[in-house]
Amino acid sequence: MVIPAFNEGGRIADTLQKAIDYLGTQEYTWDVLVVDDGSTDDTAQVVGEFSVADPRVRLLSVAHGGKGWAVRHGMLQAGGEFRFLCDADLSMPIEQASRYLPPAQEEYDIAIGSREIPGARRVGEPSRRHLMGRVFNGLVRLAALPGISDTQCGFKCFRGSVVEGLFGSQMLSGFAFDVELLFLARRQSLSIVEVPIDWYYRSLSRVRPFRDSLAMALDIIKIRWNHLLGRYRRR
Repeated sequence: MVIPAFNEGGRIADTLQKAIDYLGTQEYTWDVLVVDDGSTDDTAQVVGEFSVADPRVRLLSVAHGGKGWAVRHGMLQAGGEFRFLCDADLSMPIEQASRYLPPAQEEYDIAIGSREIPGARRVGEPSRRHLMGRVFNGLVRLAALPGISDTQCGFKCFRGSVVEGLFGSQMLSGFAFDVELLFLARRQSLSIVEVPIDWYYRSLSRVRPFRDSLAMALDIIKIRWNHLLGRYRRR
């Protein structure tokens, strides 16, 4: 499990404890890698204390570069047959991680959490934010990823065998890295499945709907531009 974190000292302990409690009941081997994206609070200290108590919890500290930057470093450093990406606010119940793994899911390269397909639930999300998200997703489907209903949910699972080729080609460091990864996955003919989840809105989310949506829209243009220039092929 890879958890990107920037100034998450106030809630990372609760997230880690819930993850450990759940994973400890599973039959498979596991570890949790928290990627501290240059935090200026006590995030690294809190994670370090967990690591001392349980060596399956690891800390990777990187210079601040954005969520995509942290996720890329974490995925390339992690191990295992499946590498699960988890938001630090744990807005999806951790028990639903089983929905991404066999036997619930079998033949796929990437399983992505969806808040839009049948069986999914959004809880407590302001209508304005939901509308902005749907407008952005419409742009994504039009410009880069037709047929995918929710690219931005922070819970995704990757087969270990595709991680090097996928994240090794990643160029974006901000929130739109999800779109780029799925765009690259399509170009690499990888299989993608959407998984319905329960998603709980967290008021302390670091996403700034208007500003970040604008930045992500510009990043979609960058993805298409990089593609037209052949930059992904050369990596």
